[in-house]
Amino acid sequence: MRVLAFSDVHRDLGQCAKLTELSAEADVVVGAGDFASVHEGLEETIGALAGIEAPTVLVPGNNETAGALREAAAGWEAATVLHGEGAEVEGVQFFGLGAGIPVTPWEWSFDLDDTEATEMLADCPQGAFLVLHSPPRGHCDAAGEGSHFGSPALLAAIEERRPRYAVCGHIHESWGCESRVGDTPVRNLGPSGTWIEL
Repeated sequence: MRVLAFSDVHRDLGQCAKLTELSAEADVVVGAGDFASVHEGLEETIGALAGIEAPTVLVPGNNETAGALREAAAGWEAATVLHGEGAEVEGVQFFGLGAGIPVTPWEWSFDLDDTEATEMLADCPQGAFLVLHSPPRGHCDAAGEGSHFGSPALLAAIEERRPRYAVCGHIHESWGCESRVGDTPVRNLGPSGTWIEL
């Protein structure tokens, strides 16, 4: 299976057009959150991505809520929004959890604390493809002067559930970063489009 995965397009309609074009070569497409910017431009951004015909898994970022993303993607037949739930896509189990985790300093942000995240990951099956917006603590989560902003709850879930792959975004300074938690590869995607072979 060939997966095209990205995060954090933040209303970049030109990049959405490039991703739509790339998606013709994909079996599955994954969008790991932050389609909007501070809750603005979500409908236009999803509209620009809705030409993607391959089965697509989306999670909300911290710049849009889960409800707003579900509403914006309602007419996009290929897309499934996951937030604390899973779905089988092309024979592979996917599980998604969006939002800023742990809680960010921004009042406008769509966030979860680590306790809420742990509860929402309770049904993640062993070995799923895990789509997160936020990174696990200590893995592809560095920003600024080496500060780490990832989530201990997400790290614990990866250690326990051992997903076959975990992707995230959120921390822009770590776009393109690759790491491992045990046997699980972790990638902070960014908007350019990352190919993953399963």
